[in-house]
Amino acid sequence: MIVETLVVGQMAANCYLVDDSIIDPGDDAEYILSHLKIPPSRIIATHGHFDHIMAAYALQLSFNIPFLMHKDDAFLVGKMQQSARHFLNITPDPPPNITAYIHDGDKIAGLTVLHTPGHTPGSISLYSQKNSVVFSGDTIFAEGAVGRTDHEYSNAAALSRSIKKILTYPSKTKLLSGHGAETIIRQELRFHRSYPIV
Repeated sequence: MIVETLVVGQMAANCYLVDDSIIDPGDDAEYILSHLKIPPSRIIATHGHFDHIMAAYALQLSFNIPFLMHKDDAFLVGKMQQSARHFLNITPDPPPNITAYIHDGDKIAGLTVLHTPGHTPGSISLYSQKNSVVFSGDTIFAEGAVGRTDHEYSNAAALSRSIKKILTYPSKTKLLSGHGAETIIRQELRFHRSYPIV
């Protein structure tokens, strides 16, 4: 698995180029395009927040590829332009067309979908056992940080369960989150002592 991390947009979201998949194209479609080594086959959103999907429409048009996400976050895609105007005072491209919904346990290009709700109801993470990596979206970050749950649709108890689910993977598993630096599960267990070390 070849992974390239691109930090995109005013919200400094991490976009990941993973073999022929694009995970969370948050903004700067031209910048993302300039880093592609091979034509992508799909776009996967870890959740529906605007800062993770604003470049998806342009990439869809460029390559005629599907945009995949969990159905429980579809309502956020429809609010993408409104949210971008509110938070960043910009009007981005139209929202992407949701091609298909993905579910817990689905396999996509060597990645296993994990439904990890809490930050948003349709948040997912993507796990590669072969490469010992979890793309965790905005569920868990380095240095003990976790996703916000102050949105009306967020759920702190669900987020706690999702974090526990992620932290049961082997301790050397790399965590690549939606913002900030990469880390490993062993590092994060220091901040989440109630979870067992595997």
